[in-house]
Amino acid sequence: MRDYRTLPRTVLSAMDAPSPSPISLKPAQADTVRAAKPPADILGSFAGDPNFMLSLARGLTVLEAFSERKRPLTISQVAQRTQLSRASVRRCLYTLEQLGYVSQQDGHFALRPRVLHLGHAFFSSSAIVSLAQPVLDSLSARVHETSALAILDGTDILYLVRSEVQRVLTHSLGMGSRLPAYCTSTGRLLLAHQPQPILEAFFDHAELRPRTLLTKISRPELEAAFQRARDMDYVLIDEELEPGLRAIAVPVRSQAGVVLAAISVSVKANKVSEGEMIARLLGPMREAAAAIGKMIGN
Repeated sequence: MRDYRTLPRTVLSAMDAPSPSPISLKPAQADTVRAAKPPADILGSFAGDPNFMLSLARGLTVLEAFSERKRPLTISQVAQRTQLSRASVRRCLYTLEQLGYVSQQDGHFALRPRVLHLGHAFFSSSAIVSLAQPVLDSLSARVHETSALAILDGTDILYLVRSEVQRVLTHSLGMGSRLPAYCTSTGRLLLAHQPQPILEAFFDHAELRPRTLLTKISRPELEAAFQRARDMDYVLIDEELEPGLRAIAVPVRSQAGVVLAAISVSVKANKVSEGEMIARLLGPMREAAAAIGKMIGN
């Protein structure tokens, strides 16, 4: 059994399929779920596979080294992040530079806008993006708050759709933006509906650090929060991601009842109380989630 690197990407194919089949990630299917391992270890796990193109994998691994940092990186920094040799990193960066995906100045490399084409193909072709956008736009117009749709990707959440009424975060988020799953309403809700092997992989590899004085980072706290999410069928986060920010999330289920994504609404904590969020937002959010779920199918 191979160890894989990210949590359920199978959700994406299910949402894009013309007639989706229910997705059920059972413990017996753990070999289809990537556990977050160091990149070099993942590449090594494919040793001897004649169909696996190691050079391509190294190049993509080098590209991913830039995903969490906006500042330029040196060859040494990329090698440290990927655990690849400096020689391999140098060749990959040279190739990526020649192809226009990275630029280099004084030994520091940075991504170029051309990399956006790689993600644009997914967002322009994904059925869930085109179907969900008008639903979220309608939700935001109805509740006068910013809403978003996200999925679980590794130890993060990945935003697929966002409808912004007013900026409530200190930094801008859009399609393809990522945030840690453990301290976001969407991430905590999605984690609550994962099977135990995925949760074990999450706790093994997630970097749980306090983002604010209120951030829950211990396993017992988070497991208790997951149970509350399952019991209540929603998650409310109060200033755990960022001071002054509250967010509430509800699940998006396929018609078979499988949780595929989550909708969240974010508000300023000094303007909207937790009680008001539940009373005013929860109903419209669940209606929007049900509408998207019907579009997804079985």
